[in-house]
Amino acid sequence: MKVTTKIFGEIEIEDDKIIVFENGIIGFPELKKFALIHDGEQGNDNAGIRFLQSLDEPAFAMPVMDPLLVKPDYDPEVNDELLAAAGNVNADNILVLVTVTIPKDLTQMSVNLQGPFVINVEEHKACQVIVENGDCPVKFPIYDILQARKAGE
Repeated sequence: MKVTTKIFGEIEIEDDKIIVFENGIIGFPELKKFALIHDGEQGNDNAGIRFLQSLDEPAFAMPVMDPLLVKPDYDPEVNDELLAAAGNVNADNILVLVTVTIPKDLTQMSVNLQGPFVINVEEHKACQVIVENGDCPVKFPIYDILQARKAGE
């Protein structure tokens, strides 16, 4: 499938790379088909930032990352009912991603640990859930963590 995107221009997405959010995502219930895009040209590989690109709305792409890169103890409890839209998820087929906010002042960069995306990589199904416990803020600062990781490499 060819998609003309705002950020990446025209790209080819293979059918087996399409991720379906049966219920859409929070704030955008009509957006159901996405693909994960790795943008090596932007130099985001070290930070682990990828883009969740909508195939329904080519102008819509969100920066996302693995929360374990910035919070190694991230392990929110989520009711199994909330995960139903992602199919039969288990430790071997689950990919959890969180949105990254990248403001003009990069020192204010943060991730949303309260609304992770849960992706079943085998079935290509996904859902977004809301984590209820207080250990998962909407704006978890990551700039200093990423700088420390970069310095350690």
